[in-house]
Amino acid sequence: MERIAKIILSVLLFVCLLDMPYGYYQLVRFIAFGVFAYLGFRELGNSNQALGFIYLMLAILFQPFFKIALGRDLWNMVDVVVGIGLLLSVFKNENKSKEE
Repeated sequence: MERIAKIILSVLLFVCLLDMPYGYYQLVRFIAFGVFAYLGFRELGNSNQALGFIYLMLAILFQPFFKIALGRDLWNMVDVVVGIGLLLSVFKNENKSKEE
């Protein structure tokens, strides 16, 4: 489930690079907030404090309740970096589970 959520969220973030209606970006913020909050608390429960903290900070960044105005260009860079990071974490965890 975690892998699928990360892949879907990364695709949604990459689609944000296109010219989409504003409602799409709001939807992505709600989804990203939920996924990052879930991942953050899950990692904190697994005693991975650093990664849990990163996910919770991303949840705060993407939270839909109080808009953080970074500008289109900066949000595009954030979307790309976070999307790539999510995909890398999927493949890193996949390789780690194959080794075990």
